[in-house]
Amino acid sequence: MAVFSKSQVPQFSVEVYQNEYLPEGGREVNAIVTVTSTGGGTTGGVPLRQASPPPSESDRGPAAGVVIMVDCSGSMDYPPKKLRNARDATAAAIDTLRDGVAFAVVAGTHKALEVYPGGGRLAVADPATRTQAKGALRALTAGGGTAIGTWLRLADRLLSSTDLAIRHGILLTDGRNEHESADELRAALDACAGRFTCDARGVGTDWEVKEVTGIASALLGTADIVADPGGLAADFTRMMENAMNKEVADVALRLWTPVGVEIKFVKQVAPTVEDLTGRRTEAGPRAGDYPTGSWGDESRDYHICVQVPEAGIGQEMLAARASLIVPAADGGAPEVLSHGLVRAVWTDDMAASTSINPQVAHYTGQAELAQVIQQGLEARKSGDFDGATAKLGRAVLLAARSGNEDTAKLLSKVVDVVDAATGTVRLKAKVADADEMTLETRSTKTVRVKK
Repeated sequence: MAVFSKSQVPQFSVEVYQNEYLPEGGREVNAIVTVTSTGGGTTGGVPLRQASPPPSESDRGPAAGVVIMVDCSGSMDYPPKKLRNARDATAAAIDTLRDGVAFAVVAGTHKALEVYPGGGRLAVADPATRTQAKGALRALTAGGGTAIGTWLRLADRLLSSTDLAIRHGILLTDGRNEHESADELRAALDACAGRFTCDARGVGTDWEVKEVTGIASALLGTADIVADPGGLAADFTRMMENAMNKEVADVALRLWTPVGVEIKFVKQVAPTVEDLTGRRTEAGPRAGDYPTGSWGDESRDYHICVQVPEAGIGQEMLAARASLIVPAADGGAPEVLSHGLVRAVWTDDMAASTSINPQVAHYTGQAELAQVIQQGLEARKSGDFDGATAKLGRAVLLAARSGNEDTAKLLSKVVDVVDAATGTVRLKAKVADADEMTLETRSTKTVRVKK
């Protein structure tokens, strides 16, 4: 089992927000589970995977590894500064690597090529290897097609070449995945899921939003647009800093439910909306694990909805137990980091049973906001302007109601807002591709409940 020294044990807490009261005959229970990770990090955000007794410093290998995948297809030469900016961004990311972190750089076209260090292995970051890696970036040239699945599979092989606690990828593309089928990309994502996390970025406006967001979703990373290639260096630096701050990998949200309780859905709802329902893996009688990826000092919210058996007034039951777990290195019982309980209580007090918990109400609206933005943009692309106006108007109303100012600003570049409070809007006659793609890419980003 992974063991942390007492001075750097990350602390996890679980808080449950819900209205546990149900009316007679009521069966649906909703709860927001807030998970917070704090502390740890005497190693600068990199955990020590130790046995007992711990090995000496000289015996420890790298605890974290990162593979940077850079699109080098022919389109990266149009304009030429795009590839130059990509090189500069990769160099900035390499400079952000902490000493002792394993890393590699991959050039992606219709095939995947190891740029540094080569030989199917990872380098270990120090002043010398960072300098060598940045020198190797001069060999990056544009040419060929795009087959992202091959890039991901090579990243997986490289990250698997060393025993690592944290395994992460950074992927940049500027075009559509035209040199492999959607099924081939999906097979690669399925093969890599759970093996490493990956942040994906689209540069310019010629790439496919659903491809980039799908990669990040499958590999539990972030997705975003960098419309101006000049912004790549700053974005890559932020991504690498975030990766360096991860302290615990392979954390799962385990839900145990009593006999007769059915799980309707499990969603991450902050900082982004991500449906985890279909990612459940069985973990014993009436228990299932939902992947959450790697954690640093951060907090995330999850919406759990379960259906309980009917019960009479005055009865109560445990509807679910939510636990944060990490697998044991020796294959034994997983370590429970923290847990919280979801309850159901039947009452004839109408005021109690009809009250909606503020967190549940807020995140139900945030999930709907993400959905109606995507539906509205799809309707607009298909020529259904009435449907697009209705959906995007609803999005404006929800963004205003929840205080999601960033999304409201993005929406205002796609629609003219007549009255945000009622969701009255008009579609803009002309919308820049970058504005539409930014709204679609960031549609799942949420804001938390205002205290």
